[in-house]
Amino acid sequence: MQTIVVASGNKGKLREIAAIFRGHVVISMQEAGFTGDIEETGETFEENARIKARAVSRALHCTALADDSGLCVDALGGAPGVHSARFCGRHGDDAANNALLLERMRAVPDGQRGAYFESCVALCTADGLELTASGRTYGHILKEAAGEGGFGYDPLFWSDELQKSFGVASAEEKNAVSHRAKALAALAARCREAGV
Repeated sequence: MQTIVVASGNKGKLREIAAIFRGHVVISMQEAGFTGDIEETGETFEENARIKARAVSRALHCTALADDSGLCVDALGGAPGVHSARFCGRHGDDAANNALLLERMRAVPDGQRGAYFESCVALCTADGLELTASGRTYGHILKEAAGEGGFGYDPLFWSDELQKSFGVASAEEKNAVSHRAKALAALAARCREAGV
C-alpha cells in the first residue's frame, strides 16, 4: 500500500482525498514531518497545486499530492478564485470569507448568481514524475447559508447536480459530484495509466 503525503493540513480535504484514494495510506504533510511554509505564488489553481506537491515531494523524497481549489463566481468576474481561502484578507477564516461573499453578492439578483468550484490536483513522485488533473462542479450562490456540513463556502453553494447546498449534503453525496472528487478521479486514472 503506497503512502501519499498530502500537501495540506486541511482536515476536510484530507477526509475527501482519503475517501477517494482508499487503496493508499493518506497522511498530511505535518504527519510526514514537513513543517515549512509553502508560498502559493501561482496565478492558476494548477500552478499552485504543482508548487505545493513539488515542495513536499522534494523535501521528503516521497509521493506528494496537492490540491488547489476555490470558488469562482460569475458576478464577481471569477473571484474569489485562487484567493478563495484568504478572500477576507486572512487565510482560512471561513466565517469571514462567507460574510464577505454574501456582502458582495447582496445586490446580485436571482438568475445571475452562477458559480462553480474548481479543483486542480497535482501528484509528484520522488523520481520527478508529475501528473495533474482538474474538475469543476456548477451551481449558484445562495442568499444565506444552508446547512453546517462541509467546509469553506459549502453552506453558500447550491449544487446543480445534487439540488441542495453542499452544507446540507452528506460527505458521500458531496464526494460523488464535487470538483475535488472529479479531479481526483481523473488523477487516479492517470496514475494507473502511468503505472504509479
